[in-house]
Amino acid sequence: MQTSRSTHRTAATSGSGEPADAALVASRLADLHVEARTELDHRDAVELLVATVLSAQTTDVRVNQVTPELFSRWPDPAALAEAEEAAVAEVVRPLGMGPTRARRIISLAQGLVTRHEGQVPDDQAALEALPGVGRKTAHVVRGAWFGHSLLAVDTHVGRLSRRLGWTARTDPRKVEEDVVARMEADGTGADAEELTVLSLRLILHGRRVCTARAPRCGQCVLVDHCPQVGLA
Repeated sequence: MQTSRSTHRTAATSGSGEPADAALVASRLADLHVEARTELDHRDAVELLVATVLSAQTTDVRVNQVTPELFSRWPDPAALAEAEEAAVAEVVRPLGMGPTRARRIISLAQGLVTRHEGQVPDDQAALEALPGVGRKTAHVVRGAWFGHSLLAVDTHVGRLSRRLGWTARTDPRKVEEDVVARMEADGTGADAEELTVLSLRLILHGRRVCTARAPRCGQCVLVDHCPQVGLA
């Protein structure tokens, strides 16, 4: 956050239906999920970009199981751009949709080679112009690797944002707008409010505590301020 503020909005009380104070949420999640980072294994921006593209409709754990062989056999965009689709498809087959994923990351590598000399650009529009790269993927890479404060909205971030009363919308771009506006309104400028790490902490909280099917409200550090506690 660029601007420091000395006051908060009044935080929601449990089950009130009022939005939870975003600065308070960020602070508590920072204390709970100190270790928050992207769970996709990578050594450079290219590996993070490819892994993030592969993570669509599967889990980070599964992606991490196939990327060691993938990056060993095709260690850079130039090598991957020339790879045989069938060979790549066999490596990523455990993720499902092997041929589709193979075509996607080969096309991505070709785009990096032809447009950016094999380097990952630190530019939102340039990243989104690459095959298989959308806004969320670009935010993941620019936030986790290049150090920008950017909210990456996945299913967990969207779901928790609605549960906390920060948005009622489901479109990821609209959710992002609402959450950023909420943080700007409630924020104090604390490090915990940095958007990249906030999204990572929301993801961890959604996986470990505020699960979709059975949220563990009794174990949640936000229970006294979550507007959904006790509501149908």
